[in-house]
Amino acid sequence: MHLAHRNQTNQSVPSEFIFQAFSTVPEIQCLLFIFFLLLYLTIIFGNVSIIGVALTDQSLHTPMYFFLGNLSFLEICYTTVVVPQMLASILDVHRPIPFANCGIQMFLFVALGSTDCFLLAVMAYDRYVAICYPLRYTLIMTWKVCIWLVVGSAVFALALSLELTVLIFTLPFCGHQPQINHFLCDVPPVLRLACADTHIHQTVLYSVGIMVLAVPFLLISISYIYIVAAILRIRSTSGRHQAFSTCSSHLTVVILQYGCCSLVYLRPRSTSSEDEDRKLALIYTFVTPLLNPLIYSLRNKDVKQALKKVVRKTAES
Repeated sequence: MHLAHRNQTNQSVPSEFIFQAFSTVPEIQCLLFIFFLLLYLTIIFGNVSIIGVALTDQSLHTPMYFFLGNLSFLEICYTTVVVPQMLASILDVHRPIPFANCGIQMFLFVALGSTDCFLLAVMAYDRYVAICYPLRYTLIMTWKVCIWLVVGSAVFALALSLELTVLIFTLPFCGHQPQINHFLCDVPPVLRLACADTHIHQTVLYSVGIMVLAVPFLLISISYIYIVAAILRIRSTSGRHQAFSTCSSHLTVVILQYGCCSLVYLRPRSTSSEDEDRKLALIYTFVTPLLNPLIYSLRNKDVKQALKKVVRKTAES
């Protein structure tokens, strides 16, 4: 009886998980390691540059660039939660991730990703106020309001992530060392390993997905309807161009982030596959954090000028 109980316990609570390998060929493993490492370092460098420029250039000490700096900080944390473990797994395909570490990774990944989505909605609201109510902008978007918007986004995201992670990791899992068909402890692939009915958990996941993705995207869409209407009322061509240029960067990032995440978290399980989810996860784990600083620096005149100043000062010193 004691042995049977112990086997049942081992079956219900695994001590660790294994990620499915990208490849078991040493040469390909090495190339993948170098490729993803270079991507990660580029993401860190690009987003640190945005934060540095936003902090050092006085002309960028505005709510818009305050939110942009926080977004870049989130991207750094977001990728750091995933990539080091992923790189280790690429080099050693049998390297496990402990059960507790998997839970921590899921919690941080969901929390940071959710905060990212909320912050993009906050940035849309900032653009809405700036373009639709320019004379009242400084009265509405005070520093106190900006800080509360960022803190509120983070706290709400942490609460949702904690609830979802605890709910999933109280499930029984099959086997002592289940294999996750992914490169991180994301919610859908871990949920597929559960040895229990997960209908309630799927419902909670969709509910969280609606709060994190659908609701903010709806608010962003409404904001941009008013923004476009206000821009079209601007008589000067240069004024319209400047207004569109400040919004186009943000809109590009929104489409990338919300589009890929929605396909993973809001699509019915019956129409999705683990391989598709893993490919889409590569986009919002690597491509979006990589493109964020590029989009904002190449398509934003203020950021480009600030970067040139920093490069010029560095060269002179």
